[in-house]
Amino acid sequence: MKNKGFTLIELLIVVGILAVLIAAVAVALNPAKQFAKANNARRWADITNIMNAISQNIVDHQGVFDTSGTNCGGDIPTTATSTIANTGTDYDLCGCIVPGYAGSLASDPVKGSPSSGVIDCASPYDTQYEIVKNATTGRITIIAPYAQDEGTGTPPTISITR
Repeated sequence: MKNKGFTLIELLIVVGILAVLIAAVAVALNPAKQFAKANNARRWADITNIMNAISQNIVDHQGVFDTSGTNCGGDIPTTATSTIANTGTDYDLCGCIVPGYAGSLASDPVKGSPSSGVIDCASPYDTQYEIVKNATTGRITIIAPYAQDEGTGTPPTISITR
């Protein structure tokens, strides 16, 4: 009489092969690295959008950054890098560009609050992005200081200057 089915050894071999394949795929995909890359891509997009809104404000006001909006923190700081936030001594940029030049003020995807972006400039927010204006050249730099390591051992520098 012939028994139909698999022996224990055959099943163990198949399970072992599947385990090796699953481990190889998990290492190849490296979800932590992919999340870091996605977050860093969002940081690049966020600071670019903020810079575009600032640039458009400057263009619309004949080369001068208009700070007359409600909840606008005044001129962009020139002495030290300031966090874009309205939580104390930080620089409150929101009212200068929202809603006229941007639908919302973007926040860092991991450390910023609210993480979905700022729509109501009167509500507390902390983007965790930094801004500074060079007093000599007038060039503005926006920095995303919390970039994540994408598997190289060193997080990339994410900043834009115009």
